[in-house]
Amino acid sequence: MEQQVLGRTGRLVSAVGLGTWQLGADWGEVSEADARAVLEASLEAGVTFFDTADVYGDGRSEQAIGAFLKDHPDTGITVATKMGRRMDQVPENYVLQHFREWTDRSRRNLGVDRLDLVQLHCPPTAVYSSDAVYDALDQLVSDGAVAAYGVSVEKSSEALEAIARPNVATVQIILNAFRLKPLEEVLPAASSAGVGIIARVPLASGLLSGRYTKETVFAENDHRTFNRDGAAFDVGETFSGVPYEVGLEAASRFTELARDRVGDSLTPAQAAIAWAWQRPGVSSVIPGARNVEQARANAAAGDAATLGPLFMSGVREIYEEMIKEHVHDKW
Repeated sequence: MEQQVLGRTGRLVSAVGLGTWQLGADWGEVSEADARAVLEASLEAGVTFFDTADVYGDGRSEQAIGAFLKDHPDTGITVATKMGRRMDQVPENYVLQHFREWTDRSRRNLGVDRLDLVQLHCPPTAVYSSDAVYDALDQLVSDGAVAAYGVSVEKSSEALEAIARPNVATVQIILNAFRLKPLEEVLPAASSAGVGIIARVPLASGLLSGRYTKETVFAENDHRTFNRDGAAFDVGETFSGVPYEVGLEAASRFTELARDRVGDSLTPAQAAIAWAWQRPGVSSVIPGARNVEQARANAAAGDAATLGPLFMSGVREIYEEMIKEHVHDKW
């Protein structure tokens, strides 16, 4: 597994990490045994970066990781969690008192004295430009509650605002073959500032795996069912904001492109993951996995020894022709 520096944390982490939203069972059932098996398989495959949040399963995801860490000490795993979605989404709630309450809860869930990395969890846009917010985050570091902090964003403009702050270690943003806008300004700015980029939703909610059709039915409690219109949270988190039928057609072209460029050496999903972590400035890509097979397959996309530089021109062509009009100006 390729190892890369996680921005200003200075930590080395696996180029392919593990996103653990699904382990909280917020969308589709995942048993404790299945969650543990995914974590085990990921570590065995070289994954050393887990991303979670205090609201995933109301803490269930953090607790699963905490139990896993207790049984696997000294493995070099870095855990990034997120905070801020446990209260109404107004800037007034992003204050030191709440930060302390949220990080204390996450430390208990994870069974650690200090969090490796805590990220603001896509707060209101005004939060990113608040001096008081960064002062409060700096205080958490001074208190020893967190080792470093970053932000998770929806928009490129929010990322750029955070990157300009001197103590922001990382920015988490949606980046995939259907979301190319971060390549224009965000990744160059992050690289220049030494801020790490954590690329989330690398498969566009599974579209880029090439496994879905018009007949695919998702569970009722799956965000790919209930959030297609952005009813629950930012619609950009679901299929990267691309209309499902458009995404299916574009995914078919991506599958053809991947097969043309890499043959059978990578699945379309692996090609999409590898493409993302190879973008200059990206520290780690965090696909989710619901089972051991997915975890192993995702991790295999981080084996630099088997990969050359992956196709960019073909991805850009698909984006310009089919995707850009739906997403570029929104995020």
